[in-house]
Amino acid sequence: MITGAQIRAARGLIRWSADALAESSKLGVATVRRAESVDGVPTITEANLAAIRAALEAAGVLFIEQNGNGPGVRLKDRK
Repeated sequence: MITGAQIRAARGLIRWSADALAESSKLGVATVRRAESVDGVPTITEANLAAIRAALEAAGVLFIEQNGNGPGVRLKDRK
């Protein structure tokens, strides 16, 4: 499960606004902002969280669940 902090960081990596993420994930901007408002696991439905994750992954974000230091994000290799 991804965290609100990961969503914020992912958006920053790809330079998307909350509106752009909402449009790409086919959700309301209020839902995106609510998901990002916590550092831990957002209190939105699993379907909405999956839609956010899918949109960010399609844009090139890789979610790191556990790396020894906790969850994180990075961009996929572009070879």
